[in-house]
Amino acid sequence: MNANDVLLKVVGLKKYYKDGAVKALDGVDCEIHAGEVVVIIGPSGCGKSTFLRSLNLLELPTAGEIYFEGDKINDPRIDINLHRQKIGMVFQQFNLFNNLDILSNITLAPMKLLKQSRAEAEKNAMELLERIGLPDKARNYPSQLSGGQKQRIAIVRALAMKPDVMLFDEPTSALDPEMVGEVLDVMKELARSGMTMVVVTHEMGFAREVGSRVLFMEGGRIVEENEPNTFFASPATQRAQDFLSKVL
Repeated sequence: MNANDVLLKVVGLKKYYKDGAVKALDGVDCEIHAGEVVVIIGPSGCGKSTFLRSLNLLELPTAGEIYFEGDKINDPRIDINLHRQKIGMVFQQFNLFNNLDILSNITLAPMKLLKQSRAEAEKNAMELLERIGLPDKARNYPSQLSGGQKQRIAIVRALAMKPDVMLFDEPTSALDPEMVGEVLDVMKELARSGMTMVVVTHEMGFAREVGSRVLFMEGGRIVEENEPNTFFASPATQRAQDFLSKVL
């Protein structure tokens, strides 16, 4: 990989709460390259979600620098909303608009922000719904869908903005176990299509199968990173060994 394909770069990222008493992030350095699927794992409270949410400034860092496509996006002079249009985000909770049907949920942002016509936005939305196997739900409302279907719609809604990178914050943690697979299948298909993805997850099978790189976090730092086969077969740090012994 060369420097030209770095989509996201984080330098010395810190996020402190309570006047520094709580160090959610304590000096994170990381580069994410185009086409990578970077999976972030670690114990609860280690800073995984804080780090992910910092990548589009949903969390404002205490110190450090965040670059997206070469621009320092935590510079106050930068219009972060323009950059967020290229950074898709999928949350634990689906955050769909309950008063809008599924088609309107997907087309709202492309029409408003990308200035797509209704016809173009709806055509793209239906193609995406076909891709995840839910074209028949276009006129349903979120309340009529299962949790797994809602999360697949949330992924499609982010994809409708044609992002350059997708961030996933524990996208299956709020789902019943039997619905997890259908969401992971959509994410696997996305990875195969070449989408750059950063995924915080507890799904170790997904991390091993789909990840191009695993970041293991502890205490607000990345303490180990490697390609999945090596990481899961022979983690280099005692802390990662202890963690994997509990989750595998």
